[in-house]
Amino acid sequence: MKKAKTWLALALAVAMTGSLAACSGDGETTAAGSTEAAETTEAAGSTEAEPSGEALENDNVLLMATTTSTDDTGLLDYLQPLFLEDTGIDLQWTAVGTGDAIQKGKDGEVDIVLVHSRKQEDAFVEEGYGVERFQVMYNDFIIIGPKDGPVAKTEDISAVFQQIREEELTFVSRGDNSGTHNKETGIWENLGIADYESNPNYVSAGAGMGDTINMADEMGGYCLSDRGTWLSRQADYPDMEIVCEGSEDLLNQYGVIAVNPEKYPDVNYAAATTFIDWICSPEVQDLIAEYGVEEYGEPLFFPNAEQSEGTESAEAASEGASETESAQ
Repeated sequence: MKKAKTWLALALAVAMTGSLAACSGDGETTAAGSTEAAETTEAAGSTEAEPSGEALENDNVLLMATTTSTDDTGLLDYLQPLFLEDTGIDLQWTAVGTGDAIQKGKDGEVDIVLVHSRKQEDAFVEEGYGVERFQVMYNDFIIIGPKDGPVAKTEDISAVFQQIREEELTFVSRGDNSGTHNKETGIWENLGIADYESNPNYVSAGAGMGDTINMADEMGGYCLSDRGTWLSRQADYPDMEIVCEGSEDLLNQYGVIAVNPEKYPDVNYAAATTFIDWICSPEVQDLIAEYGVEEYGEPLFFPNAEQSEGTESAEAASEGASETESAQ
């Protein structure tokens, strides 16, 4: 399998990192289609499929806000009909940046969020908007750029970002408060480069991952991408390649969180906990591990939702919440 060493290193890093305790409480609304990043997509509209049969009942519809990468890669299109078949629940999602996805959860517009920005996820739970965070899967971030560009291939993400700033190379940022955008700004901050936006060739796209990659290609520049989205789109960009990968600092972890029914009694909490238990189950984790292998030669995501010792399942947590409500 391609990138075997890279993924082995990342897998070992995940296994050794306590903060990645699997499926533990420590992650956009269309069916078989979605909107792209925040403002760009909402202006364009979404391609929503009408639910059929029992899914027309509110109890059988699960509204999710998620990051663009789970949609751009086709993962949710792959999982949605399987979830419907297994549970009778129709998953409908809206794909935006993580910041906007979490805001939809805070506004009670959705039942569940599936995102990839740990700091925002933890705050979502701590502030009482989410019930509990469960980790689901991971891949990694990469830097992509022109094949004939000045940045040499390396695992040193610090060196790449420093070269981009010092040589004022074109860099296209998501600029949308997404998990990818937050990862990028975190790298700049860790390097002590506070003036990165003063680079005259620094472009804030305010768009989803697919549009950001497209802009970087058109401008002959660089961008930070999640690996899954790049693998699913790289055939469209023959002049671009990965110039930086393999650093443990580029790990990209996804988490799923049910919206708190105590804040929003109308959310479909039962369906949310059903989805969490379903996607964290060994059978579905195996499906995630297989997704993309046949087409791209490697998986787009690596599942890591193994149940950690002493951690409640979402279903058990749901039952406990129901008992508490009954007692009140």
